[in-house]
Amino acid sequence: MGSLLYSSSPAANIYPMSELFLRHRLQVVEELWESVLRQECGQKMVDLLRQLRDLCSPEGQATNDHASSAVELIEQLNINEAIRAARAFALYFQLINIIEQEYEQKQQLTRYSDSGIIDQEHLANIIYSTNQREDDLPVTKELGADSLSQSWTDTTPVKQKGTFAALFPLLFKLNVPPQQIQRLISQLDIRLVFTAHPTEIVRHTIRDKQRQVVNLLQQLDSLENRSGGYPWEAAEVKERLLEEIRLWWRTDELHQFKPTVLDEVDYALHYFQEVLFDGIPQLYKRLKYSLAQTFPWLEPPSTNFCSFGSWVGSDRDGNPSVTPEVTWKTACYQRKMVLERYIHSVKQLIELLSVSMHWSDVLPDLLESLELDQSTLSDVYDALALRYRQEPYRLKLSYVLRRLENTRDRNLALYNRETPTNEDSPMYRSGAEFLAELRLIQRNLTETGLSCRELENLICQVEIFDFHLTQLDIRQESSRHSDALNEILEYLQVLPQSYNELSEAQRVAWLTGELQTRRPLIPAELPFSEKTNDVIETFRVVRSLQQEFGLNICQTYIISMCREVSDVLEVLLLAKEARLFDPAIAVGSIRVVPLFETVEDLQRSRSVMRQLFGLPLYRAFLAGGYEAINLENTSPSFQSPNSPSSPILNPNLQEVMLGYSDSNKDSGFLSSNWEIHKAQKSLQKIAEEYGLNLRIFHGRGGSVGRGGGPAYEAILAQPGHSINGRIKITEQGEVLASKYSLLDLALYHVETITSAVVQASLLRTGFDDIEPWNEIMEELAVRSRQHYRALIYEQPDFIDFFHQVTPIEEISQLQISSRPARRPSGKKDLSSLRAIPWVFSWTQTRFLLPSWYGVGTALQEFLNEQPEEHLKLLRYFYVKWPFFKMVISKAEMTLAKVDMEMARHYVQELSNPEDKPRFEKVFEQIASEFYLTRDFVLKITGHQRLLDGDPILQRSVQLRNGTIVPLGFIQVSLLKRLRQYKNSSTPGVIHSRYSKGELLRGALLTINGIAAGMRNTG
Repeated sequence: MGSLLYSSSPAANIYPMSELFLRHRLQVVEELWESVLRQECGQKMVDLLRQLRDLCSPEGQATNDHASSAVELIEQLNINEAIRAARAFALYFQLINIIEQEYEQKQQLTRYSDSGIIDQEHLANIIYSTNQREDDLPVTKELGADSLSQSWTDTTPVKQKGTFAALFPLLFKLNVPPQQIQRLISQLDIRLVFTAHPTEIVRHTIRDKQRQVVNLLQQLDSLENRSGGYPWEAAEVKERLLEEIRLWWRTDELHQFKPTVLDEVDYALHYFQEVLFDGIPQLYKRLKYSLAQTFPWLEPPSTNFCSFGSWVGSDRDGNPSVTPEVTWKTACYQRKMVLERYIHSVKQLIELLSVSMHWSDVLPDLLESLELDQSTLSDVYDALALRYRQEPYRLKLSYVLRRLENTRDRNLALYNRETPTNEDSPMYRSGAEFLAELRLIQRNLTETGLSCRELENLICQVEIFDFHLTQLDIRQESSRHSDALNEILEYLQVLPQSYNELSEAQRVAWLTGELQTRRPLIPAELPFSEKTNDVIETFRVVRSLQQEFGLNICQTYIISMCREVSDVLEVLLLAKEARLFDPAIAVGSIRVVPLFETVEDLQRSRSVMRQLFGLPLYRAFLAGGYEAINLENTSPSFQSPNSPSSPILNPNLQEVMLGYSDSNKDSGFLSSNWEIHKAQKSLQKIAEEYGLNLRIFHGRGGSVGRGGGPAYEAILAQPGHSINGRIKITEQGEVLASKYSLLDLALYHVETITSAVVQASLLRTGFDDIEPWNEIMEELAVRSRQHYRALIYEQPDFIDFFHQVTPIEEISQLQISSRPARRPSGKKDLSSLRAIPWVFSWTQTRFLLPSWYGVGTALQEFLNEQPEEHLKLLRYFYVKWPFFKMVISKAEMTLAKVDMEMARHYVQELSNPEDKPRFEKVFEQIASEFYLTRDFVLKITGHQRLLDGDPILQRSVQLRNGTIVPLGFIQVSLLKRLRQYKNSSTPGVIHSRYSKGELLRGALLTINGIAAGMRNTG
């Protein structure tokens, strides 16, 4: 029997000859999938799934003609059959994702050796930047007839691969001065921050099953590619695959309980354990090798040019489960994981470094070290001195091992909040101490003509991960700080009126004065409310963490919903009370990071930061104290903040976080992207005026509606001088699996980010500085925002529409996150709803509204003014302006996933009968904007169909669309039954033969399946 993939003939032929491996793998997996379903559910279920799958257009879209047939089929299913069908489709998507990831990984290995193709026209439009103020003059390109007369179709986009192998030859070809490259890579600072609050809906257990399937597929690849093998070997692996998928089928997909924060910590660290800990040192080797191939005289960056941060266990914004105690345990848990890895590596080195003093010299410093170790660790000497009497490296590493084990045991006691019993035992108080011993061994090996790759790799890991693995960022909402201060000051009766009643000017004046005294404000014993005590204890636990782990464990405090200067000064005052800031000398061990989220806040960010930089106290705080600001040069040098032994914060560096999710929810996709783009340019200009370095922290989500999309293109689309070798980006929980599950995919992802940072810092097109272009974008953004808000905030029926036709209420019942779906206001309105479930709901229903709505109307109104000239101009923008191309490409990708007929089915079936007439009007308004946006995007790109410019992504979307459609029909059916059950007004009467729990379980399974098929959630 043929597989499901090839049942629809027009859609099946979507694989070019170059993708025969992918096609073959898909066929193998689908045959296994069908075999499992046949064994577990019978042939009838397989036939039903095939029948439902065929009720789609050739492009995989729902059709109005077939919707009634699908509904009729699904309504005949009992709850068990519906759940089985939903689970089958969900399993299908997970298997397809695995195959595509494995294929993508193979593609990356091939792509890395490709040098890339750079066309001459692209070279002509790029200039290099020296990163010096006098060379930052705007590029004078005008909207002249000459430039616009060029046909946009004649320009072939550059094929950038995003690898180091392509990057450095490009820089060489463009004659970028080597000293500029050296300066940039010496200060390279890339930080990827893992988060947990996005909806990661796949259980840890299921991830383990997926990993086993990947391992078996790799074994199958090896056997099929090997000549002279036995046929039965491949057959045996296929049989094992079948067994594994059957076990997977019988494993529950849904969490049985709501995960705790520490469960989320364990999940995030899983990627370090399986991939990143061993993989990231290879990233440094790639960069070092590629740099030497083109610029052999340049020095590579520090090994830890790319480091990792985490919000998991430290982000308390709206999550009452993240307590100071949880943050403490998170830090200890991270140290436990990294220490266990170091212990394992040292044991391997003991086996490996069997060098004998009979045959190799040993330097005096190692012998002296062994004598000191003998006096402090005599039990190790007594046990091993005879065995290793002529093997100094093994003996030395045995001492190192004991110290690591003692450090681990002490850490376990601290995790449990117990007093360590081995406090006086020899151990490592920091990663720097451990690193010094490893370098001693390395130096001795080198001086005697030896090397050890495993030792070099371990040293690199310690330099990157230290003893803390990731840096924990604290985040809290701004009003929590002002409310805490309000309660504290009322208790102390310091002010004549409530702090919250003060004007902004009065707050700043009082805070500035209070920040200039060491007088304590908060008593040691806390007589305040639970919320206020939690805020105070958070700062105190940061102090404890820094004392125990060093500054690098936790030095960033992010203020969400930051709107005023006082929001920043309040945090600094609370930090002062926890002895994280000394006002007398203006030296602090914490970095205060304002997060500007809404459009209004993004626009206000310029004035807020200018006022802050103008305050002598704050300016001295950034410089590293009053003494430092008096001595600093006019052009402050950049010092790497990543060194494990760095005693102070990186001076003259201001970090600012920009939020993509809330600005999108607030004003729509186009307006959000433009406001963030403008804010970056303005903030960089202000920072330069004050002689400061700026690091933008991009709070990107996994979906386009929350700032997601290809990171490489997104970074290249940023204003060049807003990067300058520094960037910080959130890596959302929902996309961790797709980026970091496989080693080569993870390395390629991080490599493209690094390449983009270097390229965007040294090369710029200059188009961001063309004022007429900026004016046009401003006009488009304003029009888009007006149309978006007219629907979301002014259409009187929209809120009811959203709650009825999307599964928002059911999503809130998924056991997928420790964080509530709404902010704690108690209201069921859009303002309290978080951006993640907002986007998640629209994704499930195939509207994907937050990622495109308003774009079509804005483009239409602009084109109506001068149709031919303006269309030619927008096409030129698309070819030449990275920012504009990024926006249009993201919209195109999302539009390709939209299925308006499927969305119509949600409206027709889930609307209450009395509401259907008004909801149909809302739907028609949305559908009209979709078709308008799609048509204008196609006009600008010149594509006949969406994603014609990216056939691989087009194939991926088509492959999934056809199977998401029947799953959507099943979801609607179950949601309808569930809501009818819940809305029953007659108590005691059974209106369904199924329980509420059964119906909810079925609905949640379809949510899981659609999320897997769409490859993102929120």
